[in-house]
Amino acid sequence: MATALLLNDDFYTNTDDKYLEIFSLIWLDANVDVKDNRDTEVKLRSIINHIKKFQDIEQCEQYIDQTSQKDRLILIVSGPLGQEIVPSIHQLRQVISIYVYCMDKNSNEQWVHKFSKVKSVVVDLDELVSQITTDHKIHKKVEEPLSINIFSTNVGAGKSTTGVNGQFVFSQILVDCLLRLKSTEIDKNELIGLCEKEYEGNNTELNNLREFQQDYLPDKVLWWYTKESFFYKILNAALRTQNIHMMFLFRSFIYDIYRQLQKYQSKHPLQVYRCQLMSNDELNSLKQNIGQFISVNSFFSTSDERRTALFLLGDITTQIDSERVLFEIDADPKIFNTKPFADIRKHSCFPHESEVLFMIGSIFRLNNIYRNDDQIWIVEMTLCNDDEHDLKQVLMHMKQQINNEETNLRILGNVLWEMGKFDLAEKYFIRSLKQLSSNDPLHISLYEDLGKLASQRGDYDLSMEWRQKLLTFKKENLLATNISVNKTNNSIEQSILVDHININTKWKQHGITVAGGNRRGNQLNQLSRPEGIYIDDDHQTIYIADCGNHRIVEWKYEAKNGQVVAGGKEKGKRSKRLHYPTGVVVDKNSDSLIICDRDNKRVVRCSRQNGTNGETIISDIDCEGLTMDNNGNLYVSNWVKNEVRRWKQGESEGIIVAGGNGQGNHLNQLNWPTHIFVDGDHSVYISDHHNHRVMKWMKGAKEGVVVAGGRGQGNSLTQLSHPEGVIVDHLGNIYVTDSHNHRIMRWCEGSKEGSIIVGGNGEGEEPNQFNLPKGLSFDVQGNLYVVDCWNYRIQKFEIDLN
Repeated sequence: MATALLLNDDFYTNTDDKYLEIFSLIWLDANVDVKDNRDTEVKLRSIINHIKKFQDIEQCEQYIDQTSQKDRLILIVSGPLGQEIVPSIHQLRQVISIYVYCMDKNSNEQWVHKFSKVKSVVVDLDELVSQITTDHKIHKKVEEPLSINIFSTNVGAGKSTTGVNGQFVFSQILVDCLLRLKSTEIDKNELIGLCEKEYEGNNTELNNLREFQQDYLPDKVLWWYTKESFFYKILNAALRTQNIHMMFLFRSFIYDIYRQLQKYQSKHPLQVYRCQLMSNDELNSLKQNIGQFISVNSFFSTSDERRTALFLLGDITTQIDSERVLFEIDADPKIFNTKPFADIRKHSCFPHESEVLFMIGSIFRLNNIYRNDDQIWIVEMTLCNDDEHDLKQVLMHMKQQINNEETNLRILGNVLWEMGKFDLAEKYFIRSLKQLSSNDPLHISLYEDLGKLASQRGDYDLSMEWRQKLLTFKKENLLATNISVNKTNNSIEQSILVDHININTKWKQHGITVAGGNRRGNQLNQLSRPEGIYIDDDHQTIYIADCGNHRIVEWKYEAKNGQVVAGGKEKGKRSKRLHYPTGVVVDKNSDSLIICDRDNKRVVRCSRQNGTNGETIISDIDCEGLTMDNNGNLYVSNWVKNEVRRWKQGESEGIIVAGGNGQGNHLNQLNWPTHIFVDGDHSVYISDHHNHRVMKWMKGAKEGVVVAGGRGQGNSLTQLSHPEGVIVDHLGNIYVTDSHNHRIMRWCEGSKEGSIIVGGNGEGEEPNQFNLPKGLSFDVQGNLYVVDCWNYRIQKFEIDLN
């Protein structure tokens, strides 16, 4: 079927076309290569980059006939050749406008009036450029294909809705997956390289590209999206044609748009409008699904001014081959769990345009379709929440599978595999392999995936090659083979449940310095009073709350230096500054860092993708520690009010889940709570610093129980002295930093005394000593990481296999 609506067979095609934009110019003229024409071609490329020239009618007609109906073609043709080719190609959906360039205007105007797509007959090249420039401003708004998926409960005789409904679900899953998949410099360089190749010889776009490389900032993404440049053209084409690899390369910028739409989310209900030119077949497809749900696979641009939208449909008295359609959309931001939408005019390159932009994957209910007195088709729709349709259980289950892990290339590959995109799945599995360290346990899963995928495609020789690589890897990496990891949800600070850690597990007593250790300082190889730590195994990265330097540092495994990802501009209250940050966690759903900015009395969210700009999500709080649970709820300890509160997503006021009964040592009280941990049952474990104990508050409990220490300050095995970091493993064993005793202890569930697992050798800077240790964490292999605060270093203690 013809498409301004891309459905069914066109879904998620991964085109290898030589050009990346939707619009192309076709120039058919026996003298197309004369010098004047070549000069005009340069001017035209600043409007529509791709120009294909022909001197032969047959070749031109064959080329046009074979282009996809997702493309949009503008034809420039000489008078004599136009009379031959226009009648045969005029009815094709991909041809949207025709310009006759000739020497004899009068005679050619005699035949063109029969063809509504012929916009003008011109004899001057400058006039041709001017006409195409003017018309294209409208074309790009009303002629771009509208890529949608329909959820249908209508089942006709001999038909099934499974395919189209599957597309509906997978369109949602793919976008969610891409939003959580961290971009790399390799990806960004590949994108820039493709753009440079695409626009070779087009100085206008190459200048835009250079400006983008030099000046791009995440908070300017809406300006770039609305600017008439390569950024909008290629991104829009990738989304509308569902070119998955281009979407993959653009994903960090898609994420930036998503965050800006969230930030500027409309606060009040809106009625907005969008005009579209559609074929009769496309319109009929919508008519057959009144009462159903549609999801839009691209950013959906609308106007809150009906007159503006209608203007783009042109003179309604002029007959055209397409149907004029006006979408009327009701959108209420108070509906729970919708994709964001926002009035972006203040952030647009064209602030005078009243544009309201909806996020990719927005879901609408198709309420009604009718033709009004002006012969315009009105399509009435309502914005819906993401789980209102009957597939919500399937969709929620699939999202939960992704949410329970940080999205990586393997997860993306598995989503594409389920979609039947075997070549792309293989591509991302292999891409993931290339990014891993030589002994990363993820090799095992990827080799298994690649072997199964090759078998499914019938390539049994290749399957055996992958399985041989798997056996070789296992033989050479015995530790990786024995590791079995069960993560609850690593949006939680460090709730890593490592099955091979048990009551008999021991760690080597001499630590390895993996960050800092170069005395106190603010250079990239130094730390100053670090406090909190977060281990990101998927990216082999340590995030450190470098408290004394007022910054968060990202430190890659085995790196000599860290990289500042938040703060670091001296202490302060501005969005880019921090003041004694004491904790950091990664929210993998939004791919952001959440920071306990203690002395600014706030909790800050900062994108991992895009530098140091942060937004305050909790203000006026004396925060000390923080973590997240498996629902994405945030828990923060307040050392002044001696309480821990839970903030659900979007809530302005937190709920007390521990303490809140004044300073004291009773079971319903706390005294300077610091680090916290939440397990899979939402029980909260708190280092009750001045009470020298660790408390466990079960969900909904009015008081806690002592699970470590609680026998006064001291250094016996039944005591603690100013506990800090705390983690609980899958057996309920508690690991706690006993800071003033300079040791790390383990308390088995129900035990009255603990055991020293590392440290306990007095204050010092030797590899087996600490000086006021703070945070602690495990990595995926069960190695223990300790923040050695006053030695200004992070120590790694490996499992002792002997």
